[in-house]
Amino acid sequence: MTIPFLDLKAQYQSLRNEIAPAIQNVLDNTAYILGKSVTDFEKAFAEAHQVKHCIAVGSGTDGNHLALLALGVGHGDEVIIPVNTFIATAWGATLCGATPVFVDCEKDSYNLDPAKVEAAITPKTKAIVAVHLYGQAADLDALKKVADKHGIPLVEDAAQAHLTEYKGKKVGGIGTIASFSFYPGKNLGAYGEGGAVTTNDDALARTVRLFRDHGSEKKYHHETYGHNYRMDGIQGAVLGVKMPHLAGWTEQRRRAAESYRRALKDIPNIVLPKAMEYSKHVYHLFVILAERRDELMKYLNDHGVSTGLHYPVPLHQQQCFAGLGYTQGAFPVAESFAGKLLSLPMYAELTDEQIVYIAEQIKGFYGR
Repeated sequence: MTIPFLDLKAQYQSLRNEIAPAIQNVLDNTAYILGKSVTDFEKAFAEAHQVKHCIAVGSGTDGNHLALLALGVGHGDEVIIPVNTFIATAWGATLCGATPVFVDCEKDSYNLDPAKVEAAITPKTKAIVAVHLYGQAADLDALKKVADKHGIPLVEDAAQAHLTEYKGKKVGGIGTIASFSFYPGKNLGAYGEGGAVTTNDDALARTVRLFRDHGSEKKYHHETYGHNYRMDGIQGAVLGVKMPHLAGWTEQRRRAAESYRRALKDIPNIVLPKAMEYSKHVYHLFVILAERRDELMKYLNDHGVSTGLHYPVPLHQQQCFAGLGYTQGAFPVAESFAGKLLSLPMYAELTDEQIVYIAEQIKGFYGR
């Protein structure tokens, strides 16, 4: 049996009769940048996430940048960021000219550890970024308590967390401002790059819209510096078609996660992801901790199972951040995880038969 890490073809085949006319409508109306397809999607996404404003942008990285830029983060400032995340989280700070200040993750959730945040705050700290890693919400109440104590905005990086819930409320509108990604492999993926910023703050929403479109609300009249971070009309159309399916796909991912838990529960060499009580996980990724991870990864690949690594090099060990002065051992939890985290195949179309096969191969590896 051959099992891909992600099966975008299966999803496309189920939607092709809806996708084609939606894209054709954009072509017929020559609404290639922003336009009605994007506006309609923004409204649907905001409603689904119980938030007042959704501003669609060109990528998740654009969203990370704009969320901090709208808060006034700039040169000389610092932004607290979890060290266990994709590097685009840090680009939000660096694109503003600010310095990322890394903080270790929790052992259970893999998310930013609230207990370690306060020690990283300085007079230069202008934001705390909570990443909802792998589709599980960070401990927002604990993080917000620290943020509020110091008068610092709490930003949500929800790139992997479409429809994730924190204590019954959708993420994206709990912090001051949030960013999402619609990279093709995400739970809600475009057919190219795409992202969004969400907020309940009217003034921040207007600022993001200005920055998104050359600092302009009226063509050729520019109120401020800006960027070209607009979403393409075709991406808005694709996301608009997918939006009504997202809740169902999310439940299928949860079903697959439970199947994994049943199939893998008796293997002593691995640790299954913990679903925190405060979060309703959407399983963008199903990540285990595995002994002899690299050997297991090769074994699975040799037996037809594709896997992924999220993330093998913590941010403080990336060459681009060498100048920040972090040393080996600075973040022991993330460093201990880096050589053990292994992402198993996860998508809505994954079958129980495939999951049983994956589990059999893992058992076979450790039973040799």
